[in-house]
Amino acid sequence: MEGTPIIQIKPLGFPWETLDPFIFCVHHRDDFPKGNDNMGPSVSLAGRTIGQDFSGKEGWNMYHGKTMPGFPYHPHRGFETVTVVKEGVIDHTDSLGAAGRFSGGDVQWMTAGKGVLHSEMFPLVHSDKGNPMELFQIWLNLPKRSKFVQPHFKMLWKENIPVLNEMDSNGNKTEVNVIAGNLKSFHGPEPTPDSWAAEQGNDVSILTIKLDAHATWTLPKTDAGVNRMLYFYKGSSMKIAATDISVYHSVQLKSDIDVILQAGVEDCYLLLLQGKPMNEPVVQYGPFVMNTEEEIREAFAEYQKTQFGGWPWPNHEQAHARESGRFALHADGREEKM
Repeated sequence: MEGTPIIQIKPLGFPWETLDPFIFCVHHRDDFPKGNDNMGPSVSLAGRTIGQDFSGKEGWNMYHGKTMPGFPYHPHRGFETVTVVKEGVIDHTDSLGAAGRFSGGDVQWMTAGKGVLHSEMFPLVHSDKGNPMELFQIWLNLPKRSKFVQPHFKMLWKENIPVLNEMDSNGNKTEVNVIAGNLKSFHGPEPTPDSWAAEQGNDVSILTIKLDAHATWTLPKTDAGVNRMLYFYKGSSMKIAATDISVYHSVQLKSDIDVILQAGVEDCYLLLLQGKPMNEPVVQYGPFVMNTEEEIREAFAEYQKTQFGGWPWPNHEQAHARESGRFALHADGREEKM
């Protein structure tokens, strides 16, 4: 689009289209009901394809869960998952023996590396009220040199994620959570050490942005040659670089130009994914992301042979005690409690 920082505008599908170095992004919003004694839905599951429920019936999904919503144990290799929770509770377990519970405002950054099994369940911890859930899962590629690093995860607790708050000239507020990268004087938490995001020159940034109704805010420019995508996922309408944008659209931007964002009559919510491209071949098949077809075949063969270490937990839909707080238990035995 000539004379504007906007390169392209597209409606959002499922999953969301991403740019190198990102390879996948989904937005889940579920208005889960009250939880039963097993932290599953306290209502009938009739009419759902259990084990493969993405119907959106009554405003929520079971996903691959049979008794509890979520994603029972499944493998990954060759990339990283960044799980950004805006509301709700997630229970994590993996084949390394690591585990955790995290909730609204927290982010889990997991390097799958050479291969890991993990489970992401959504326990309905409240039995006296609904259990709304909103999250993004973002897949960030690993460069060829890091495809076979040791898997591990890191928690970015909400208490440690910097938040920029700015007012425009009319007193309307913009709030930005700096999950990764740098924004003005704010620096996101350190990602996992083998991540493409760990190298400052790669300019990886993950931001969640909320503009109050009628607010105006300028997204600062960065270096040229960086891929930059804004996802407008909640609100009614807004302007980006003086161009009208409808909700549930992505906007690809030139990275070396400041961009003015203007909210309409409702609060507007956006996700920014940005980074220097790897410019490496990408071959994805389901949960494996490698550089060649042969590497994909090798990943399947190794998974069938080793199960990436096997599953040390009693349940495929592993969840923690209802009364458990936020915590992370790492494979080396180190434990964090929040």
